[in-house]
Amino acid sequence: MPIVEIKLVAGRDEAAIKRCVKAVARTINESLGAPLETIRVIGIQMPAQRWAVGDQTRDEIDAARSTRA
Repeated sequence: MPIVEIKLVAGRDEAAIKRCVKAVARTINESLGAPLETIRVIGIQMPAQRWAVGDQTRDEIDAARSTRA
């Protein structure tokens, strides 16, 4: 049973996430031959303040970008 976990910064459209998890399931089905009913895909949205690149959280990175623009 393949299990895939996708972690995303919060803010994406629910319909887009739904399309993504379905596409991932189909890709696993096609590439590995795993039956769709055995594939688990989990899409998790994380708040920007809990996602970091280096020592800066995503909300800090976004704030810095908006001040530069």
